[in-house]
Amino acid sequence: MASPEPVLTAPTAPPIEQTKPTEHTGIGEPRVSRRVGSILPSATLAVDAKAKALKAAGRPVIGFGAGEPDFATPQHIVEAAITACRQPRFHRYTPAAGLPELREAIAAATQRNSGLVCKGDDVLVTNGGKQAVYEAMAALLDPGDEVLLPAPYWTTYPEAIRLAGGVPVDVVADESTGYLVSVDQLAAHVTPRTKMLLFCSPSNPTGAVYPPDQIAEIGRWALGEGLWVVTDEIYEHFVYGDAQHVSMPVVVPELAQRCVVVNGVAKTFAMTGWRVGWMIAPPDVITAATNLHSHSTSNVANVSQAAALAALNGGLDDVLMMRSAFDRRRQMMVAMLRVIPGVACPEPQGAFYAYPCIRTLLGRELRGRTPTTSAELATLILEEVEVAAVPGEAFGTDGYLRLSYALGDDDLVEGITRIQGLLTELS
Repeated sequence: MASPEPVLTAPTAPPIEQTKPTEHTGIGEPRVSRRVGSILPSATLAVDAKAKALKAAGRPVIGFGAGEPDFATPQHIVEAAITACRQPRFHRYTPAAGLPELREAIAAATQRNSGLVCKGDDVLVTNGGKQAVYEAMAALLDPGDEVLLPAPYWTTYPEAIRLAGGVPVDVVADESTGYLVSVDQLAAHVTPRTKMLLFCSPSNPTGAVYPPDQIAEIGRWALGEGLWVVTDEIYEHFVYGDAQHVSMPVVVPELAQRCVVVNGVAKTFAMTGWRVGWMIAPPDVITAATNLHSHSTSNVANVSQAAALAALNGGLDDVLMMRSAFDRRRQMMVAMLRVIPGVACPEPQGAFYAYPCIRTLLGRELRGRTPTTSAELATLILEEVEVAAVPGEAFGTDGYLRLSYALGDDDLVEGITRIQGLLTELS
């Protein structure tokens, strides 16, 4: 990234009204703080946990809920971790911001993959992409700052914003636009409190991929508004057909000093359980986030960092194999969903999710029940045909289901066939 330049100043939010301190009596009070007590659990993890529990109980449940590749971590990465376990260096604390060699490798891989030029000093290694998102919010938001959040959105985004004292402002797109928001939509939600745009392409949950010219248009608009942009690029390697991933600060270089890029090894290298992500940001933001990081978790587990280093330096052959499998499953899933009367399913161009619209099926009786929300329909599908999907409410839009195609071909066909049989009863 270029050296720091004078930055535009976002509109100043009016003072937040101070509430009178609570007098604590200990009688009838909540045992958990309001801030943490208001956090919703991860709906995707909850659905996955329920599916696994039913499976462990002997039920033939097929789960479309988990956002993780079904492939094993490539063997050369595992071997690097085993080697690291034997080295006393990795048994000790290391720098909070990450192993220097990993930070340099992340910078090199970023330039190689997306064209974004940065240095190791511009990188903070985090415990997965989730921590990178939260620490970006915590480093940039003050109480009352508003964040434009295109919806459908990943379930963690609004909770991370709220934890940092910010206010998520949903900007909703639907299947008619391929789940892509426009500059006009974003502009309509700007207020004097707006400080940030949280952007994700390829998208979880929809699989939408913004074309390069639209990303450039949004980036130039955000720059003109004096906004910060946090762009989540965790699915950068999973794009299909003619779609291409581009990084916003690459197509709008002037934005680099007001942009945070979030990424990680979880999806690309089938390493969801290793917990290694990162953020790339201007030096002052990296310093602030690293200070927070040093008091919350210290360094990411060194063995995981050594594994991530091997992943980034080991080429993309395994990634291309996974992408080919996901592409095949993507086309299979969409074709099968579109057979169901009343289901509209845009073809996802990235990630590994389909996001079919099932609004027209709601409010109709099915096996003695009348689901009126996607959550109720998802529950009915799980209970009647033992298939787990995540309802659209988890992503900010009722009337949809998210189905991951990061599972084996046989399970995919069997699961969608069960859904077809159930929902076709509504026709």
